[in-house]
Amino acid sequence: MKGKRLFQVLIIAVAVFATLAFSPAAFSQSCALCYTQAASAGHRMIEALRSGILVLVVPPTLMWLVIAAIAHSKRNQFKHAGQTSGSGSDW
Repeated sequence: MKGKRLFQVLIIAVAVFATLAFSPAAFSQSCALCYTQAASAGHRMIEALRSGILVLVVPPTLMWLVIAAIAHSKRNQFKHAGQTSGSGSDW
């Protein structure tokens, strides 16, 4: 049973990865105007662009990880509370 569940999770993960990696939106990030502007910019502008990308990517990623950790801990908390109550409800 455990092996079957692991296989299902692996299949879902591969499907999600393939959908995100091979979608047209993933390749549309290299528009001609952005590429031309970045190529003609100086060293300081390129560094500003790189730091801007980090500023736009890192905080939402960290917030998502914190929310996922809180949700995971609360899930375990409610699961343990439901097992000890003995209410008999199956929903």
